[in-house]
Amino acid sequence: MNDNQLDAILVGQAISKERQNKGITQEVLSGLANIGRTHLSAIERGERKPTLETLWRIAAALDMRPSELVRRIEQMTDE
Repeated sequence: MNDNQLDAILVGQAISKERQNKGITQEVLSGLANIGRTHLSAIERGERKPTLETLWRIAAALDMRPSELVRRIEQMTDE
């Protein structure tokens, strides 16, 4: 990451990819994470950046550690 800014699109793509790999819908993930489906949709599209709290909830809902989700985002950034 050269410009020291978090790319919202890559964050959304990483979350979407993990969600799809688990075979769950946005509706289910948003319910498990206790966030609105439209909020999750905006995050996945890269229109909104999740707060740390939201990222933590999404990771837990995906049955993964937040650090693991961040690592996936970092890997996508490095590609």
